[in-house]
Amino acid sequence: MIDVTDLSFEADVLTESMTRPVVVDLWAPWCGPCRTLGPMIEKVVAETNGKVLLAKINVDENPAASQAFQVQSIPAVYAMKDGQIVDGFMGAKPEAEIREFVQKLLPSESEQSMAELLTIGDEESLLAILETDPGHEAAIKALAELLIDKGRHDEALQYLGRVPETEEFRHLAARARTGAADKAIEDATIESRLAELLDRVKTDDAARAEFVDLLEVLGPDNPSTPEWRRKLSTKLF
Repeated sequence: MIDVTDLSFEADVLTESMTRPVVVDLWAPWCGPCRTLGPMIEKVVAETNGKVLLAKINVDENPAASQAFQVQSIPAVYAMKDGQIVDGFMGAKPEAEIREFVQKLLPSESEQSMAELLTIGDEESLLAILETDPGHEAAIKALAELLIDKGRHDEALQYLGRVPETEEFRHLAARARTGAADKAIEDATIESRLAELLDRVKTDDAARAEFVDLLEVLGPDNPSTPEWRRKLSTKLF
């Protein structure tokens, strides 16, 4: 159990909920039902042996954190996973209902098994996850990184084709298509390759695609990226 403040809300609740369920208990010292409900929630969450975190927010002392839930009255209890509210209730509840509420947040045996395999993180373990869940994004990300590092770029691209395009997966796909695995090598050679391709981007589709991929590998935080994007736009338009 942790006491959450306005300052710690993001780390203690939002970030933590990305790795395990968080039960948020909104309470205040003057709230009679809160004093009844609180110990029962603490007991039931403790029974999960750390698989669920209890985060208590004193609404009087932490108005910003409580406003994040748009709470109208207390006690109010919310369950969070992956940064999102997935369940909740208001008012006092009997212990049996609280236990049922918390139990629904626990991972299934299959989910626990996949989490263990993901922690192992070798190729065999990641492929075992994908046999059960072919679109498991975390496993695909880890497997793609592993395959790229081994130079097996075409295989990495096949797995990346299973997931929606996001900034993270776009970057991995660009690394696979360009064969850019070692970051130190990327930084030493990528701009010279961009310079080689620049005069061909308007008329050569392959050169233009490689140029765009190399910009993706270079990344938005690289100070050279805006200048290379400007050069590309100048050549194209």
